[in-house]
Amino acid sequence: MQDTVDMADDPDYEEEEPSFSDPEDYEDDVDDEEMLEDILREKPLEADGIDSVVVVDNVPQVGPERLEKLKNVIHKIFSKFGKITTEFYPDADGLTKGYIFLEYAAPTQALEAVKNADGYKLDKQHTFRVNLFTDFDKYMTISDEWETPEKQPFKDFGNMRHWIEDPDCRDHYSVIYESGERTAIFSNDAKEPIVAEERARWTETYVRWSPKGTYLATFHQRGIALWGGEKFKQIQRFSHQGVSLIDFSPCERYAVTFSPLMDTKEDPQAIIIWDILTGQKKRGFHCESSAHWPIFKWSHDGKFFARMTPDTLSIYETPSMGLLDKKSLKITGIKDFSWSPGDNIIAFWVPEDKDIPARVTLMQLPSRLEIRVRNLFNVVDCKLHWQRNGDYLCVKVDRTPKGTQGVVTNFEIFRMREKQVPVDVVEMKEGIIAFAWEPNGSKFAVLHGEPPRISVSFYDVKNNGKIALMKMYDKQQANSIFWSPQGQFLVLAGLRSMNGALTFVDTSDCTMMNIAEHYMASDVEWDPTGRYVVTSVSWWSHKVDNAYWLWTFQGRLLQKNNKDRFCQLLWRPRPTTLLGVEEIKVIKKDLKKYSKIFEQKDRLSQSKASKELVDKRRTMMEEYHSYRETTQQMYQEQKSARLELRGVDTDELDSNVDDWEEETIEFFINEEIIPIGDL
Repeated sequence: MQDTVDMADDPDYEEEEPSFSDPEDYEDDVDDEEMLEDILREKPLEADGIDSVVVVDNVPQVGPERLEKLKNVIHKIFSKFGKITTEFYPDADGLTKGYIFLEYAAPTQALEAVKNADGYKLDKQHTFRVNLFTDFDKYMTISDEWETPEKQPFKDFGNMRHWIEDPDCRDHYSVIYESGERTAIFSNDAKEPIVAEERARWTETYVRWSPKGTYLATFHQRGIALWGGEKFKQIQRFSHQGVSLIDFSPCERYAVTFSPLMDTKEDPQAIIIWDILTGQKKRGFHCESSAHWPIFKWSHDGKFFARMTPDTLSIYETPSMGLLDKKSLKITGIKDFSWSPGDNIIAFWVPEDKDIPARVTLMQLPSRLEIRVRNLFNVVDCKLHWQRNGDYLCVKVDRTPKGTQGVVTNFEIFRMREKQVPVDVVEMKEGIIAFAWEPNGSKFAVLHGEPPRISVSFYDVKNNGKIALMKMYDKQQANSIFWSPQGQFLVLAGLRSMNGALTFVDTSDCTMMNIAEHYMASDVEWDPTGRYVVTSVSWWSHKVDNAYWLWTFQGRLLQKNNKDRFCQLLWRPRPTTLLGVEEIKVIKKDLKKYSKIFEQKDRLSQSKASKELVDKRRTMMEEYHSYRETTQQMYQEQKSARLELRGVDTDELDSNVDDWEEETIEFFINEEIIPIGDL
């Protein structure tokens, strides 16, 4: 140790530096990736950043004077999908080149822009083609040699409309019971329902049929599942966390879902429109409240859908999901709107504003031509009611005429199939409880008055320009009107607070076919054919007496189906008939000929049921005789054991009953003497 210290203190001492050189025969077998792994991991890649870039083609070629306007339009369209950090517009010879580059803050936003903006129609000459920048490398490396694509397995979901081919024309309906734990699909039969499918925990909340009955939608925390086919296989699923509502386009091409959980400013997720066939998300929208669901209302053919916001009516077209003509309608004060069920006509109303009267407007689309405007005065509120075929529009107008007290109701009836759309008016000075059009006719029913003096009036819109009062019944226990889907017949129902009073009416002569009651009934549902109607008490609204009852359209009770904690019954819709108007007329004309065939079939069904009942009883009797003989034989075999245990033949004790003598013994108990004078 002392030697070491002395060497360090020596001023002439020089420490020899170690050599870091490899020996001459050393072979370096360590590569950079192994030695510098942690550093190379952070090395920027050539493709970093470009996965957030999209290329938009078919952009208008403009000069410097119009460039700023083009940038504003492009930014407005593409900023819906996320935050744009960089925009680049290549130019040459004073004009833009017709394509641009947009960089988003995140790759997911760029992908969303490609999904939703590709095919966006800017105008008649320009339809955007949108691709990821990274796709160009992928397309450049495609081989020139043809490679046969891998064959995808065919998914056979079975006959998607099998229930329509039922030889006995039995319709399906869904039932949720056990407070939502079980869901079943039944085939309706006049005797008893037939189970088509039943599953536990099929849905977490409720179910919904698509408009043509092709799909059954079930709700789950992570999204929606669609089921169909003969075995109700899963057809499609949509991932939408916390989804609570669903709506379908009338053509069943698109589904609209709502979730209160998923929504951000940069990535709208509250409302999502899905392509049912592919399962792809078409577009997302912001939504603060779902109080007035559906938020989007569809045109009858599914080509357009519209949404109302303050002072604005936005109409979108499919399949681009973009605004019609790239702009919304500015309608100051718009309160409500509704599509015609038969044409691409939209009706909306605007309240009074100072000296400007309230008005109802009918607008044809996509031309935006106003085909009728109706001015209204002293308006409190309006409700729009379309007849199912779009032949008539009723605008229920609540007014407060000057110089009078109280509210007067006018029914403004628009005749949509006549030139210049004439309007007839029916005035009522009583309060209106309910209004409903006959689905396939020209009649409508109105419940009016105050409890307990509620009346129902039936009107018919005549071809001579008049509206005739057909009949009025007073003292009705009703708060709802339910027309048969085929018209003519209806049910007046006093639901919930009115204890389930039911009146079955034939409006051809306005006769009451039957008056009945389903105590505490909460819902009434007609089957699609108009032959049967169901009344039910839902566990969601009333915790006892949960059941559904099946009636004929005439009001004859067929079944009482009690289900533990029954929640919901929904009939499966039928698609529109393929028969034309003339063909239906021929069938109605020859109805007597067809009715004989059906009556014969009914008799055969009844005789078959009787035969089944007789066979069942015969089997039960045979089982009884067999059991009796077996028991008697066992009784005889046990006789010796009984004699040994009892010492007496107890089997013979009652054998000589005819030799018995009856003896009556009387006992004197007491005697009481009551003087007559004391009475």
